[in-house]
Amino acid sequence: MQIKGKVFKYGDNVDTDVIIPARYLNDSSEKALASHCMEDIDADFVNKVQQGDVIVAGDNFGCGSSREHAPLAIKASGVSLVIANSFARIFYRNSINIGLPISECPAAVAAISAGDIVSADLEKGIIYDETTGEKFPTEPFPPFIQNIIDKGGLLKSLKS
Repeated sequence: MQIKGKVFKYGDNVDTDVIIPARYLNDSSEKALASHCMEDIDADFVNKVQQGDVIVAGDNFGCGSSREHAPLAIKASGVSLVIANSFARIFYRNSINIGLPISECPAAVAAISAGDIVSADLEKGIIYDETTGEKFPTEPFPPFIQNIIDKGGLLKSLKS
């Protein structure tokens, strides 16, 4: 899986209520969720994000509630990858379940800046900051998880 996009960078403990505020959960369509993604932490995110862009964040990304709406809003907004120091475990699993690639890579988080262009080959386990020329090794997905991501999520993977 080849990924390339502009970086949106956030800090530690970005919780699911910041990713998609609860007041917008009346409509669970992907388009509706995407239209409010990150608005409480970055009001202009939905106006700037483009297909393929990347979120980079600190510790415990996706903490809070266990709802699947948060990774779904991120994916539907066009984000192709989330890189963080660490993820809340339920967010990690929900992301895989809906086919959103995520990677824990503290070295990349420390070095990558907002606005950088980042590419990644998650099968090989490489994150590359094209702006600075730095490369960061990351743990590649095991084949069964890569298959889930490639198919667009767990349900689509099971159907195929």
